[in-house]
Amino acid sequence: MPERPPFSPVIALLTVSSVWDAKLNAALKDLSLTTRKYGLLAHIRATPGISFSELARRSQITVQTAHTAVRALQDEGLVEDATAQAGAASDLRATSKGEATLLEADTRLAQLDGLFASGAPSLTGALQGLHEEPFGEQPPES
Repeated sequence: MPERPPFSPVIALLTVSSVWDAKLNAALKDLSLTTRKYGLLAHIRATPGISFSELARRSQITVQTAHTAVRALQDEGLVEDATAQAGAASDLRATSKGEATLLEADTRLAQLDGLFASGAPSLTGALQGLHEEPFGEQPPES
């Protein structure tokens, strides 16, 4: 029998992430959203007038990928570009349909968060701690 590989927290986190990404994608499917589109739409709602380059930077994707995804959100009526003129800077905003869709998506995410937290309370606590004090940031010395 081959020896069991050592535990890798990175592999474990990637596996957990993949499972819950699939669950979130399934929960958002009938809203015409994916996890990525949900994140982009949330950034646009939170920062009306955001540019494609800033949206791409925040989402850690290329500007071209951001354009493609936003075009799909526009086709669904979730986002509008207030300028929409060639050569002009974009002025992206969530539409009223986009706002309503995000509200429903947020509700579904909260349900998944509750399910995750009830099944893995210690992991939820550890992740909350990382959110409050991300890697690489040290608390100020007193």
